[in-house]
Amino acid sequence: MAPEEGKGAGGGSQGTVVHLDDADAGAHERALRNVGNLLDALDDGSPVELVVHGPAIAAVVRGAGSAESLQALLGRGVGVAACQNTMDREGIRAQDLAEGVHTVPSGIAQLVLRQRQGWAYVRP
Repeated sequence: MAPEEGKGAGGGSQGTVVHLDDADAGAHERALRNVGNLLDALDDGSPVELVVHGPAIAAVVRGAGSAESLQALLGRGVGVAACQNTMDREGIRAQDLAEGVHTVPSGIAQLVLRQRQGWAYVRP
């Protein structure tokens, strides 16, 4: 499920959007670890959304090497958004994504929209 636009568990209007577009599986794990560390450090219920596009889309398909880490973050309330433009280009369908991952029309546009809403931007 996607976090509500502009609202999170803590009721605040701003969150953190994390950008992942790297092809390297090690970068996927590092980014997911960074998101977990962010949640631990903030511990305030503010929303966190991971936006995945380009070659990083491999991190959010069923059976990905990062599946366990991804599911742990989803279980902690992190929104994970996959870029529909990338999916269309790569022939990936919504049912090919890991459970809990939602789609957005454009990953880049989602990053811009979140920043316009006052969300912090992080690119680990």
